[in-house]
Amino acid sequence: MPDPSHAALDFLLTRRSRPAKTLTTPVPDADALRPILTAAARSPDHGKLEPWRFIVLERAALTRLADLAAERGAALGKAPEEIAKARAQYDDAHLAVAVIEVQKPSDKIPALEQTYSAGAVCLALLNAALASGWGANWLTGWAAHDRGFAETGLGLGENERVAGMIHIGTETSAPPERPRPDLDAITTWVSE
Repeated sequence: MPDPSHAALDFLLTRRSRPAKTLTTPVPDADALRPILTAAARSPDHGKLEPWRFIVLERAALTRLADLAAERGAALGKAPEEIAKARAQYDDAHLAVAVIEVQKPSDKIPALEQTYSAGAVCLALLNAALASGWGANWLTGWAAHDRGFAETGLGLGENERVAGMIHIGTETSAPPERPRPDLDAITTWVSE
């Protein structure tokens, strides 16, 4: 049996995202963020395609995106409460990392595996931020998936889309534990 890393397993068994609206300053600077991004970039990547990239969104960029979310929401005919919620996601943030899925042509690696890899990067980034002592939350929402928002606000190309917005900052309150899945209800054991 391999020698287990009890600290890592304990972290994974007790990890808890922090609601983005409860995160405040200080936020990690570039030096503190670099090892978090490095850990995320070590995610499974069949074919070594690197079908993802990062956009670090600092306060001024987030304010600009809040305005764009409101503009796009109005243009799309979204309800006022949907617009307000999307705007607040960016207005209330101090730092977020957009994980961008970059679909790359490949005869060997299906597009879906590239999508899964981008999702793995989001989770690894979230966990690396939490393990580093920061509060963090993975959010998207309608604005992140709107082509107009993605192209205008983030400069995404046709082969790119937002996999996740990972908000990182100092937590102001620890969230309560929430119900977790019933492992027996979601697990099938196959022995032959």
